[in-house]
Amino acid sequence: MIAADVFTKLDIELKPDPSRTVLRPFSFGYPTAFDRKPTRAEDVARRVMALDGETRDRMLHLLRDAMGKRHRNADGVFLRRFDGVKDDLGGIAVEDERDRLLLGAYFSQEYAFESAALFNPSIVTLPDQDPDDDEIRFLLSLRGVGEGHISSVTFRTGTWDGGTGLVVDPPSSQGVPPRIDSNDEGWVRMRADDSQDISETVIFPILPSQRQGVEDLRMVRFTDHDGVESLIGTYTAFDGKEARSELLRGINQQSFEMRALGGAFAAYKGMALFPRRIGDRFAMIGRLDSVNLWLLYSDDLHMWDEGMRFMGPQYPWEFVQIGNCGSPIEIDEGWLVFTHGVGMIRGYCVGACLLDKDNPSKVLARTPSPLLFPSAEQRGGYVPNVTYSCGALLHKRRILLPYAIGDQYTAFATGSVDDLLSVMA
Repeated sequence: MIAADVFTKLDIELKPDPSRTVLRPFSFGYPTAFDRKPTRAEDVARRVMALDGETRDRMLHLLRDAMGKRHRNADGVFLRRFDGVKDDLGGIAVEDERDRLLLGAYFSQEYAFESAALFNPSIVTLPDQDPDDDEIRFLLSLRGVGEGHISSVTFRTGTWDGGTGLVVDPPSSQGVPPRIDSNDEGWVRMRADDSQDISETVIFPILPSQRQGVEDLRMVRFTDHDGVESLIGTYTAFDGKEARSELLRGINQQSFEMRALGGAFAAYKGMALFPRRIGDRFAMIGRLDSVNLWLLYSDDLHMWDEGMRFMGPQYPWEFVQIGNCGSPIEIDEGWLVFTHGVGMIRGYCVGACLLDKDNPSKVLARTPSPLLFPSAEQRGGYVPNVTYSCGALLHKRRILLPYAIGDQYTAFATGSVDDLLSVMA
């Protein structure tokens, strides 16, 4: 068997959907050269309040008729938005709920969070399942990109039978962005109370560090030494200039927590957490120098200052750089890590390596040739010649690998651990 034959590509593809939207804040002001009083926000509020009551009633009817069909609790979003901007409206008295709703809508916008791309998937099993079952339920995360190239995270669920039987549940038409519930002790706690299904929850940038995007979530089911299991994800927060790694914890339909990672080794992209401690220490795979794979250790999940380079480019398809494609997967033979390599014409391919179970800095084997690569029928896209993943799923020595094509849409492939190991050297 050759590396290109290890995986069987499935027919299922997930494409961007511009009809899926969220309501997000909208702010506006004068250019610096024209900055003056009253502000634009004050001017807009005064214009609205100067309208007669009948006109405002009609406006509210039109607003509710349009937004109520696409958003389950649009009124609640607009009222919360009004509460967020009322101190910027120059002391205008707004007593009527109708007027608070209208003003909240003027400072809101509808955003199609996956209109341009839906890619870089990660996948984990859903909890409370029998590992001996033939079919398993999974949670899939995806990076959505919309107007302004802003990235957010959206989710899907589905069922896999270990072979080619894959079902991805249709997503809800609703999109629910989170709002900050509290911000203390380093954790930002968020809620999406209106979300009734995980596919409705959209982790949209709401912190200054994420202004331009929440990118490439790498999920893992982490089991600590006390046996407590948590769903944890590492992702890249991008503010338009700087990127840093942050942690997402406790994903469910309505609440989760975010926290920036600290330490000299956390100010980079692509960190992926091992699913358990190694020798009583937390461990991650990283790509600190944008070229090589690094093994990172820490006694504190949130602080990363210790690491070593353990694997560099070796084959032509990865001469530019290598990186991880998600968290390591524990198998009998060691730690299976899917990797990406960058070669000619900035082509991204997917490969894999096997690390020693007790000493993951020791590379036991790796794929000399890529497993998945841009093909004639799966190329092009927003960024041509890119095949990429943020995580795979293992079930009974079988692998489900969701992967992105051209930084635009998502496809799926399945294969066996034994076949994969047989093409490593």
